[in-house]
Amino acid sequence: MYEIEIHNLCKNFGKTPALDNLNLVVKKNEFYGLIGPDGAGKTTLMRIITSLLLPDSGYLKVAGLDPGKDYRELRLKLGYMPGKFALYQDLSIEENLTFFATVFGTTVKENYNLIKSIYSQIEPFKNRRAGKLSGGMKQKLALSCALVHKPEILILDEPTTGVDAVSRREFWEMLNEIKSHGITIVVSTPYLEEAALCDNIALMNKGKIISSGSPEEISSTFPEDLFIVETKYIPQTLKVLRQFPNLINVNSFGHSLHLVLKKNTVQTKEIVDFIENKGISNIKVKKGKPEIEDSFIYFSSSNL
Repeated sequence: MYEIEIHNLCKNFGKTPALDNLNLVVKKNEFYGLIGPDGAGKTTLMRIITSLLLPDSGYLKVAGLDPGKDYRELRLKLGYMPGKFALYQDLSIEENLTFFATVFGTTVKENYNLIKSIYSQIEPFKNRRAGKLSGGMKQKLALSCALVHKPEILILDEPTTGVDAVSRREFWEMLNEIKSHGITIVVSTPYLEEAALCDNIALMNKGKIISSGSPEEISSTFPEDLFIVETKYIPQTLKVLRQFPNLINVNSFGHSLHLVLKKNTVQTKEIVDFIENKGISNIKVKKGKPEIEDSFIYFSSSNL
């Protein structure tokens, strides 16, 4: 049995489709990532999974329950960390954690082993008000509160947005430890580089899943040729390559350009000659291995 099973899920806000015939399955003890930009439908999907929103149509089961009908029972099985810090700002770290444990009919002591590695990092400041905490400490407190009742499924909506790089890395390390306790994790993020840290992912855009599978599977299904163009003149070369015959897409990736062309139609020398004939020299072109970001851009444009 799947922990989460969704078929043809739809949700509209007025005339705007937030979720468009979405299909998704998450296995037990899986680390599943929803990857996509703002407006992709990630938060709407998570709110429906947690019974905070009702879908317009479609089939949905979470932990074997219908979120619309069995929401009371379901919420005991879920841990939810929304994108915005939603704990009580005027309560201390310790008071917030005790409050959420009490709500779920348990105690901090009973499940302390689950949150120990996370909570121990902020426990020395347990009397500090939540509103006075740094972003990284708020993140750890919110995660501790979401786990204090030992849920079966942990739902995290963009937990690393607005957090510094070090805290982001620490957070993902904590999630891997949580998974080792047998908890299924569903996390959304706009950061494509975080996709590689999940067991399976769904690339979302405009309310649709445009590709899904393991990060390796998604990269391996990239159907075209990717060329990496190295040049000192990124803006000028980008403008030139947009005129390349039968272009699929070209985008800037740091100090290089990623050029996507129809498979087996062009050799690297043809690309070099094309650029140099436009007056740009010292170009290096090589075949590249698609990354998640390349796949997202390609599949997004293919589904327009």
